[in-house]
Amino acid sequence: MDEEAKRPVFGNRFLSETDNVFQHNAWDNVEWTKEQDTEARKITQGHSCEPLPEDEKDNLLNNASSNWDKFYEKHNNKFFKDRHWLFTEFPELLSITSKSASSVDDTAECSHNDDEGHVPCSNKSDGLHFPGSSKQSCVLEIGCGAGNTIFPLLQVNTSNELFVYGCDYSSTAVDIIKSHRDFDDSRCHVFAHDITSDAKFPFPEQSLDIIVMIFVLSALEFDKMKAAVHRIVQLLKPGGKLLFRDYGRYDMAQLRFKKNRCLSENFYTRGDGTLVYFFTQDEVRDIFTSAGLVENQNIVDRRLQVNRARQLKMYRVWVQAKYVKPL
Repeated sequence: MDEEAKRPVFGNRFLSETDNVFQHNAWDNVEWTKEQDTEARKITQGHSCEPLPEDEKDNLLNNASSNWDKFYEKHNNKFFKDRHWLFTEFPELLSITSKSASSVDDTAECSHNDDEGHVPCSNKSDGLHFPGSSKQSCVLEIGCGAGNTIFPLLQVNTSNELFVYGCDYSSTAVDIIKSHRDFDDSRCHVFAHDITSDAKFPFPEQSLDIIVMIFVLSALEFDKMKAAVHRIVQLLKPGGKLLFRDYGRYDMAQLRFKKNRCLSENFYTRGDGTLVYFFTQDEVRDIFTSAGLVENQNIVDRRLQVNRARQLKMYRVWVQAKYVKPL
């Protein structure tokens, strides 16, 4: 059985009868009642009324990377499960090498497009030498953590023409990936990086086919997001894609915060000092289109997860989006 056959298909389990809610662990595209929405607004407004003192807020913002280091020192690679669901939500990660760019003359100027408008130009033709410079297709995951996206991607997409970069705020997370038994520096390069800084990436602009941002932009201060996205968009080739998934407004995680965890509106600190913002679709659209990208997808994924043993309901809200760099 191939990987596609094994992979579960999400988005097709709908709750039509409320009496059946505990028959499965999760339900897709659950619509909220007006009462639920009103209650969620009331809770988050209460959070904003009692934000953290400025000195505590400044301390958390100034020590963001060290708090993530402590997180990975504590959890190592045990906290997150491998994200095999990515290949259902973002099939681009599987097909990136299917239209093989090996048919492109390495010395030719990359001026033609494939069926999806992507420019399949190789990094080989620019004369520069950097990790992955000999590969036809390059992916960067920002906020790569302990490799829970990188390793499944390299395992499923075995093309010799694929090279994957990963960067993270935490140098401890990067060390965890490098020490993993499946780490192969001929197919992958990981490094510590703060995307809010002007630090250079270890590869040139316009060298990436895909950038992946999964639950990472939310760790930044909202006012720094646009500048950070503008920087990373320069790394995409024309026709390249940015794949995004992050916390949505009124997600269960937001509603569970206490009042003294709020740094600013919809921006919180967890008990371990790590930070998280909760997005609306319009905010996501504004951030990425302001960087010159064209919207291909922007959806709110509302999911009802249940604990059947304890008869608990948990409403999750995520924003998923795809953006393309114009040719």
